[in-house]
Amino acid sequence: MASLDKDLDPVLDQDGVRLTVDGATATMTLTNPAKRNAQSPALWRALTQAGRSLPGSVRVVVLRAEGQSFSAGLDRQAFTPEGFDGEPSFIDLARGSDAELDATIAEYQEAFTWWRRSDLVSIAAVQGHAIGAGFQLALACDLRVVADDVQFAMRETSLGLVPDLTGTHPLVGLVGYARALEICATGRFVLAEEAERTGLANLAVPAEQLDAAVADLSAALLAAPRDAVIETKALLRGAQERSYEEQRTAERAAQARRLRDLAGVGE
Repeated sequence: MASLDKDLDPVLDQDGVRLTVDGATATMTLTNPAKRNAQSPALWRALTQAGRSLPGSVRVVVLRAEGQSFSAGLDRQAFTPEGFDGEPSFIDLARGSDAELDATIAEYQEAFTWWRRSDLVSIAAVQGHAIGAGFQLALACDLRVVADDVQFAMRETSLGLVPDLTGTHPLVGLVGYARALEICATGRFVLAEEAERTGLANLAVPAEQLDAAVADLSAALLAAPRDAVIETKALLRGAQERSYEEQRTAERAAQARRLRDLAGVGE
């Protein structure tokens, strides 16, 4: 399976992130299981760089993690006065100007934004803990397949912070405002059964079947023509912002493009 990427030559392998490509499937692996794949600004930059390094042939991106946990969230070293080597600590960032702080958070968010590109379908394969930034990284993907031991939690509010790595928009879209508020404000765990029932997860499987389930889903996605998947994804992504009539119009325009393309007729 492509996600078992140690047998493939990496396109990128740095700061706890490894990217490999096998045909139309790319696999992004978090590679610091000793720290439960805790996240840092260096890891976020590596994720951003990995997204920019994807060949144009890639249609499906699988995000997975080594070890027992997907990601335990932000490395708490960020909150110490010394921070990370070569990085400003979060305490130092808080003392900067509003513009500097906003620009820094925007840079961090770039690691979480490219997963929903219209030309890709991204799948998070999630096992064990996916907490805070780990939860938001899973939410950044289009689809989520989870092991039966998964534990999602949004702990930022418990620390006096807010989720700021793009996770709030997909969370509300998946489970609704009231449940999203309750999950974030309490910081409680969401386990596999609830995740699947509420739409956080597309599928929940025994942990030993996680790779196989993701491989099956990837194969099913690749079986459809690429342009049709791209158009369909764009239609669905925009549906919540459009009125019913606007969505009807968008469907017609997309179908016209597909029919002309299939018939070899230029617009």
